Amino acid sequence: MSHETPLGDFLRARREALKPHDVGLPEYGRRRVPGLRREEVALLAGVSADYYIRLEQGRETSPSPQVVTAVATALRLDAEATDHLHRLCLDETQRPRHHRGDDVDGKLLQLMDGWARTPAFVVGPALDVLAANPMATALHSGFARFDNLARMVFADPAGRDFYQEWERAAHSCVAEIRAAYGFDPGSSRIAEVVDELSRDSDDFARLWRLHEVKGKSQEVKHLRHPRVGDLHIEFSAFTVNSAPDQQLVVYQAEPASPTAAAFERLRELIPAPTGAAPLV
Repeated sequence: MSHETPLGDFLRARREALKPHDVGLPEYGRRRVPGLRREEVALLAGVSADYYIRLEQGRETSPSPQVVTAVATALRLDAEATDHLHRLCLDETQRPRHHRGDDVDGKLLQLMDGWARTPAFVVGPALDVLAANPMATALHSGFARFDNLARMVFADPAGRDFYQEWERAAHSCVAEIRAAYGFDPGSSRIAEVVDELSRDSDDFARLWRLHEVKGKSQEVKHLRHPRVGDLHIEFSAFTVNSAPDQQLVVYQAEPASPTAAAFERLRELIPAPTGAAPLV
């Protein structure tokens, strides 16, 4: 991870991703820097060039909310990236104190196990898989380990086949970790995962440098299981109230769809517990 300030890293990456024509500025001749110049961002944000330079260099760490919003507008940030920028400007005393354990509430585990036809699992901020029901374990059985979603996407060869839209899955994983990082820049676990994958995967390192931010949401995923075939699932993520750092991820199939039929075949692959009656 970078040795610069998180705020400066983010501003620099997002500034370099823009071209003058993206923000309505003229572009003359060859430019010596990628993207916008610092002075151009300062002009668009209505602050002095010296002040903006201090922000990027980490010499100004407490900008007002109004200045942060103006900079976000200048950089054409969406709502999630703007919220992330505001969080990066908080000091440690201003950050909410979240539950930071890996234990999953027992009642949530019971709920997940009761979903016999629905894959469900719980992930932490660094996308560690903290708990999973039998359907989720069976769904990811083609991986060497069902332990961390980012590692599975970038470091396990099975990821390229499992995620039919691999590039989209890769961007999502990195953007989700980046969003979690904004809530807790001092997280040792996030730093560990980022350092490991940056070292082992050029693709991860490339995407991490983009500073894209996106939390988990509702969307459609296109997967391919080695034994039951293609799956087009509806994906939802829910924050766990008892542990705000954790998220419950649920995969569902449209009723009477080929994916619903594939889920039934997947269910048949789950070994019955010793002495238990067959699944019905």
